Amino acid sequence: MNALVSYRYESPVATLTLNNGKVNALSPAVIDALNEALDQAEKDKAIVVITGQPGILSGGFDLKVMMSGPQQAIDLVTMGSRLSRRLLSHPFPVIVACGGHAVAKGAFLLLSADYRIGVKGAFTIGLNEVAIGMTMHQAGIEIARDRLPRPAFQRAVIGAEMFSPEAAVEAGFLDEVVAPEALEDAVHRAAMRLSKLNMSAHGNTKVKARAPLLSALDEAIALDAQHFGRA
Repeated sequence: MNALVSYRYESPVATLTLNNGKVNALSPAVIDALNEALDQAEKDKAIVVITGQPGILSGGFDLKVMMSGPQQAIDLVTMGSRLSRRLLSHPFPVIVACGGHAVAKGAFLLLSADYRIGVKGAFTIGLNEVAIGMTMHQAGIEIARDRLPRPAFQRAVIGAEMFSPEAAVEAGFLDEVVAPEALEDAVHRAAMRLSKLNMSAHGNTKVKARAPLLSALDEAIALDAQHFGRA
């Protein structure tokens, strides 16, 4: 479908694979490609699996874009937040297969999915924004507040603590961790389990259960644009 995001459909699963360099930086073009792939997955009525190459899901937003100017940074953060909102309300199950590191917006991809599988190894998962001098955007705070247990929220968002894959399960970024060679099988098992759901009931319940978060995200996205615009 796109050189930056490949699309493979094998009923009932559509696999979206990030392929933007060694850290899978999330640029406007990558986010556009993800949205295009999600459009196709909806047409295919597919369970979505988002993944990267072995060793990395994503290192976060493309820093070249973030540093190119205030408006470019605003636009990219807004695109990323809208992508998270879309994933959180996607009508079919969303699985993220994290084959390694997931940092900043990469970790927010995990927090935007229905089921998250990581792999054992010397990998780090978390939100490093505060550590690199970025005040956390409001949309990110709302997502993390909803998806992480309170103690982990404080450590991850305010303290920028990075977690090993095993610790990321306890912190709320992952649902399970497997050996790297077992990732494909674990994703298949999760997808087959989720494929047995009534998809109409799944989609409706997801939106109903996450209605407060989705509403908070709508407000946060607007607030972030205003805040960064003044800055």
